[in-house]
Amino acid sequence: MAFKEGFIKTRFYAALGLLFVLIFMGTSGFVYIAEYSWINALYMTVITISTVGFKEVQPLDDDAKLFTIFLIITSITLFGYILSVITDYIANNKFIEELKFKKVQRKIQSFENHTIVCGFGRNGKQAMARLKSHKKDCVIVENDPELIMEIERDGQMLYIKGDATDDEALKAAGIDKASGLITTLPSDADNLYVVLSARQLNPDCIIVSRASNDSSDRKLKVAGADNVIMPDKLGGAHMASLVITPDIIEFIDRLSIEGESSSNIEELVIEDLSTKYTNKSILDLDLRKRTGCTVIGFKTPNKEYIINPDPSTKMVPMSRLIVIGRPDEIQKLNTLFK
Repeated sequence: MAFKEGFIKTRFYAALGLLFVLIFMGTSGFVYIAEYSWINALYMTVITISTVGFKEVQPLDDDAKLFTIFLIITSITLFGYILSVITDYIANNKFIEELKFKKVQRKIQSFENHTIVCGFGRNGKQAMARLKSHKKDCVIVENDPELIMEIERDGQMLYIKGDATDDEALKAAGIDKASGLITTLPSDADNLYVVLSARQLNPDCIIVSRASNDSSDRKLKVAGADNVIMPDKLGGAHMASLVITPDIIEFIDRLSIEGESSSNIEELVIEDLSTKYTNKSILDLDLRKRTGCTVIGFKTPNKEYIINPDPSTKMVPMSRLIVIGRPDEIQKLNTLFK
């Protein structure tokens, strides 16, 4: 299929190249054989190959007439070839796809700190829904025609048609400027390959991978994944928790993080705060008094989590604060500190 697409595209560009060669040859012929000026020669060439039937700009001698006959026969043959190539190109939707691809590429090239989602299956759709609720710029990499049709029906999602295990597909999705990548491919081996490629192309990207087997967890993390999620295991554990501690789980589920307008939990990146807060304590930030939010967690630069951190904990660079509050309090937090 890829060979056929390349062959059609090559024929299309070859036909356009032959057209320009014919125009150049005709113009040069009228200049040197009929002794026309370059403008008149170009005019004669165009009206001859287009067979519009206008009168020649000056009388032609026998040599010029023979050249004109040759030019007409050649142009008719060439136009027949060009017409068949263009028809084939449009019939295979290559022209429209090419325009659409270039439009998407221009949009993606304008992105910075966006998220790439590899695979638009069940997990990929859930990831996209969550990212869209947070108004994150996203690009999907998908190769399944049926899923691509579903993406196009939505009309709001950007995608790259290609194999996510191919470096070129990741590059087209803007991996070099992406802040995150989520790979949800059905095969653990494919996810491993995507993680390896993405980590090599962007060492600073946050990578989250889906896994089906316990044995894949360690391999994916060694390959460069920051987090590995096993949906089946996660779902089963959640269902068991609803039986063991239903009230606690229901309360946690109600702590919505669906979107900016309904968040109850928020993350504060220390680097995003004013420099006057760097190396200050949580107490100095005084979030409870200023916004109503409460600090419930702290992530150290070594990626260690501290639950209910002490107020004297220093907010050093590369650390994070996890806060909880009502939606209006979270909104006030974002207004004051983001």
